[in-house]
Amino acid sequence: MLTTKLLTPDLIDDLNTLFCSNKYTEKCFCMWHIIAVKAFHANGTDGNRESFTQLAVTEATPLGILAYQNGEPVGWCAVGPRERYARAIKAPTYKTKAEDDFDNVWLVPCFFVRKDARGAGLTSRLLHAAVDLASEHQADAIDGFPFTTDKKRSSSQIHVGFDSTFLACGFTPLRRPSDSRVVMRRVLKP
Repeated sequence: MLTTKLLTPDLIDDLNTLFCSNKYTEKCFCMWHIIAVKAFHANGTDGNRESFTQLAVTEATPLGILAYQNGEPVGWCAVGPRERYARAIKAPTYKTKAEDDFDNVWLVPCFFVRKDARGAGLTSRLLHAAVDLASEHQADAIDGFPFTTDKKRSSSQIHVGFDSTFLACGFTPLRRPSDSRVVMRRVLKP
């Protein structure tokens, strides 16, 4: 049975179990899009885990959503107010343009699904839960900046998701910053 839960401080151990199943997520601990690259590398694995854990305790809104299969953590989706992701919003692959901006935009910067749980639609389920969470928090819109599906990617690159998943969840393309990436948005308020 598949379920999703908002990350709360008492579920950090579950997130740690999930992230330690992969060498990339274990090192990142979902801080890549939040802090400067220099700080990210200086923190190392333990520092990034500690920084994320502190955010989980202090942030007013959840840092993301965990997916469970039969009670075991198998997937993750980072989501929250766009301002939280300081590094992501300055990146050329996402950087917003003032003319298409709303006041309260949320961002889905990354996903992680354990290798043995892939191919079962978990990313889609997590994205739908992220949209629901943003709606509950009165967001005007929610963005992502996934890869286009026309090229093969390594497992270390697919953390931002694919445009087909976002399209199926009601997102529409805003712009294409490169041949392989597209910024997508789902407007939540008319």
